[in-house]
Amino acid sequence: MDRIYVGVFEMFGSPSARGVSAWTHPRSDLTRFHDVAHWVDLARTLDEAGFDWLFFADSFGYPTVGGQMVDAAARWGINFPLLDPQLLLPILAANTRDIGLVVTETTGLHHPFETARRFATLDHLADGRVGMNVVTGSIQNVVADLFGHERMREHDMRYDMAQEYLDLARRYWEESWEDGALVQDPSTPVYADPARLHRIEHDGRFYRSSGYLTVDPSPQRTPVIFQAGSSGRGKEFAAANADCVLLQSADPAQMAANIADIRARAAAHGRDPRSIRVVATQSFFVAEDARDAQRLRDQFRDAQTIEVAAAMFVSNTGIDLLALDPDKPLSQVPLDDVVGQMGQSNIDRFVGPDGEGPTVAEILEQLRVRGIRGSQIVGTPEQVVDRIEDLLAATDLDGFMLDPLFGGEDVRDFARLVMPELRRRGRIPEAGVGGTLRERLFAADTATPRL
Repeated sequence: MDRIYVGVFEMFGSPSARGVSAWTHPRSDLTRFHDVAHWVDLARTLDEAGFDWLFFADSFGYPTVGGQMVDAAARWGINFPLLDPQLLLPILAANTRDIGLVVTETTGLHHPFETARRFATLDHLADGRVGMNVVTGSIQNVVADLFGHERMREHDMRYDMAQEYLDLARRYWEESWEDGALVQDPSTPVYADPARLHRIEHDGRFYRSSGYLTVDPSPQRTPVIFQAGSSGRGKEFAAANADCVLLQSADPAQMAANIADIRARAAAHGRDPRSIRVVATQSFFVAEDARDAQRLRDQFRDAQTIEVAAAMFVSNTGIDLLALDPDKPLSQVPLDDVVGQMGQSNIDRFVGPDGEGPTVAEILEQLRVRGIRGSQIVGTPEQVVDRIEDLLAATDLDGFMLDPLFGGEDVRDFARLVMPELRRRGRIPEAGVGGTLRERLFAADTATPRL
């Protein structure tokens, strides 16, 4: 059986971050994000259960209409507030042994040298278990205001910047220090060999830099690169650069087409199409009894509101659904003015090839019960794993990222109930495989079927 990869999606704050709201439910611990012990306990649970990584999304923005934060963002905690997850990583690294730790980095807001230095440091502190989720920006108008930019950058320009940004960071990681440059020999004494250090010179379209990386090579040198982009340019960037591509859960046929496209683009860049791990974000309601799992799903659905759904959609796309004719499709607005800037995947989800699709009222209802992440899997551990295996077979996915809708209890239930079933079927290895995150994701298949 093929090895599959399992991560967990989190945000350091924002209890209604995914376009859904469950923080008022007694089961939820989504408001405990200030509590370091909460995160340490969660990371240890994942580490002991054998998850491959813990992923922190991040954003500097929040939902706005006409430049003003929508009231729902504050009232429901939608992408607001958000703490800095990079500051949390060293704490989690010190309290775990094997699990990968992935955190978002927004290109265009920092200099590539500073990013190279920071992620090399993080990778040292985590013994080679760090991944960097590259995003070109989200909620761009808000970010432009916060950072004092005159206007948000065009979609393709953001990707041009991101490519130069990542290329320069890679040069610092891979070329500034040769293997063996760090000598640390007190008898000589030589700490670092000057002959094996190389000055990086770069004078590009967006960045200039000249000098040496001031951090010696970390266990991975370059962190594992994660990326999520569904526009044509986004998929091209992922195919050229990403080690792991993130997709939103969607119709299996649509996901299969996207994955085939990404792998074909990777081959066109001279990469082995199988050298990219493609995973989808997926929510689960799991219990030992199917009726209990369905009850959790029903309670979750009952807690959702149109207000939260609309606020999250405007945050991702710039389109205020509540201001549109509810009986007409999304094509009633000039989508070309929006698609090139942000949230294309959230638009494509509701607009067919002919430009038509469900009505705004139907879109709002879908968003209300599902959020921006798409489908949900409900059932016993055996039923859930059956669905996972069917989904992987139909799409060519390499794995998935659990999106815990209620918070930590969802993760603990999945760890207790589903991970053992995946392991029994030979889909994941025993916990404690060790190694760097890159070795974990790209080593030979280590899952062994057991009776």
